Amino acid sequence: MQVSSLNEVKIYSLSAGRSLPEWLSDRKKRALQKKDGDIRRRIELIQDFEMPTISTKIKVSRDGQYIMAVGTYKPRIRCFDTYQLSQKFERCLDSEVVTFEILSDDYSKIVFLQCDRFVEFHSQHGHYYRTRIPKFGRDFSYHYPSCDLYFVAASSEVYRLNLEQGRFLNSLQTDASENNVCDINPTHFLFATGTAEGKVECWDPRTRNRVGLLDCALSSVTADTEIDGLPSISALKFNGALNMAVGTSTGQVLLYDLRSSNPLIVKDHQYGLPIKSIQFQHQLDLIISADSRIIKMWNKDTGKIFTSMEPEYDINDVCLYPNSGMLMTANEAPKMNIYYMPVLGPAPKWCSFLDNLTEELEENPESTVYDDYKFVTRKDLENLGLAHLIGSSLLRAYMHGFFMDIRLYHKAKMMANPFAYEEYRREKIRQKIEETRAQRVQLKKLPKVNKELALKLIEEEEEQQAARKRKQKNLPSLLKDDRFKVMFENPDFQVDEQSEEFRLLNPLVSKISEKRKKKLKILEEREAQEQEEEEEPEGKPSDAESSESSDDEKGWVEEVRKQRKLLRQEEKVKRQERFKEDQQTLLKPQFFEIKEGEEFRSFKDSAKKQKLMKKTLGDRLKLEEKLGTLSVSDTTVGSKQATFKLKKSEQQKKQQEAEKQHRQERKTLRRSAGHLKSKRGRGQRFH
Repeated sequence: MQVSSLNEVKIYSLSAGRSLPEWLSDRKKRALQKKDGDIRRRIELIQDFEMPTISTKIKVSRDGQYIMAVGTYKPRIRCFDTYQLSQKFERCLDSEVVTFEILSDDYSKIVFLQCDRFVEFHSQHGHYYRTRIPKFGRDFSYHYPSCDLYFVAASSEVYRLNLEQGRFLNSLQTDASENNVCDINPTHFLFATGTAEGKVECWDPRTRNRVGLLDCALSSVTADTEIDGLPSISALKFNGALNMAVGTSTGQVLLYDLRSSNPLIVKDHQYGLPIKSIQFQHQLDLIISADSRIIKMWNKDTGKIFTSMEPEYDINDVCLYPNSGMLMTANEAPKMNIYYMPVLGPAPKWCSFLDNLTEELEENPESTVYDDYKFVTRKDLENLGLAHLIGSSLLRAYMHGFFMDIRLYHKAKMMANPFAYEEYRREKIRQKIEETRAQRVQLKKLPKVNKELALKLIEEEEEQQAARKRKQKNLPSLLKDDRFKVMFENPDFQVDEQSEEFRLLNPLVSKISEKRKKKLKILEEREAQEQEEEEEPEGKPSDAESSESSDDEKGWVEEVRKQRKLLRQEEKVKRQERFKEDQQTLLKPQFFEIKEGEEFRSFKDSAKKQKLMKKTLGDRLKLEEKLGTLSVSDTTVGSKQATFKLKKSEQQKKQQEAEKQHRQERKTLRRSAGHLKSKRGRGQRFH
């Protein structure tokens, strides 16, 4: 999971990371997860949330349970069940889908507008009906009161298909040469269509008359914008009864009040690419507009940028999950992206664990550090005596300073101040000694039973005292309360952290408890030392204390060296023991039984087979022709006929040779018997 931040808005990319191929076995997948840390740490929110090649459109059903996406290749629709976090079904189509609409609350009624002028209707079981419109369609909208489908196409007409009567109605005739997009207001059902000339025409479905015309192409051109051609309308979205957002093919987004012909705000994406999608976020009054390269979120009242996202691949569509901070995109890539922004709203109820996960990540932030380079200013270079390196390849200019190799920086610092490391080391040792002295005071407060629990309560009490205001009264401590006194005195009340109940109730306390156990060990060692040591005499001079601290440092260094030597010796002894065990162990031969009817083949045959399987089909056919097991001949129609001969195994060959030998023996016996008969006949005649 990748975390990015822009304008102090954290964006969690839930689909980041590599995906495993479908043809891998479960065993290989587990082995890859053990080896690769990125695969092990990835979050697969919905299983197989991807398309074979690209995804073009993505939408959520009104009940929020199903996410539907269309893509290629082959053209298909995939429905994902959020309650099961997996794929519900997949249906392949005859041609690519331009756009689609979910008419019901779930997946039971879907309409597809395809690129070959066909309109396909699907029900819960699958394909239901198919019809055709006169021109190539580009977008459509559904009018709920009259059950009419309004299709805009590469034509000046807007086609109407009534689903109740099952027939086409009279079309709406516009002034445009072509219509690109359309939308219907959910409040008063005003129909609006965006034309190729950069105008928006508004129609009343009740009277089938045009009630308004907006020239967005003229309004989108300002003094700061540079355009190459006439802006056409590429996106259209209503918000409430009076607001409407219009996206142009030159990358501008215009926000209108239907009572005025002038736009309230004109927002330029600065990329010159057509606007693909426009969404409204009502909680923070934001507009989410997207072209093929960037997704921008900005305030609809002031136009100030809230945040933005630039995915790795081009964007085809954007879908905002209702009443949440989740955003999904269809891209020019197999994987569909899922983003989560806690600022926009909570996580959906089917993945509520994301809130806890993001809270933990915010508590333990990871700072971005350049490990191999050090950022220095011009003043730092002068102090190190490296100002003459400015302009060389050893320094890379960045903002108000330079990046330099960390090794060069350490060498220059050692030459400039050779005693800096000694001072740093002394300061660190002094801080460690002060920390241990501060911990000694807490040893007297810890009871004999449930020491870890008592230490936890003490830490929480200190944090509360630091954050509590002066006016508030001090709350009573559990350690001093008589009602809980027995819990820290009676061994029967000792908390068993290895029990199943404790692990289930406290699944996230393992790391904190390990730190607390280490702290307890240190405190117990210090307590034992304090009991053995005598009290320090009063009036002790400071020189003696400093000399003792220096002696402690020397002793500490010597002790560390001794421990390292002991560890090396132990490792050496272990290696020798392992070597002796390996010499003593004798490898016993293993015997394998071959089943009846099978023959043992050498390992060379398997290697030959593997090499043969790696070759292309053409190379394998040529090899078969050389061996004589394949014969290719031309037919009268003009095609080719291939005849394969099965290879005979060694057992079959031996059997055939035995049969052949047996036949020969029988022939010889018959011949010899015939000769004897003929001789007897001749003898009888002679007598």
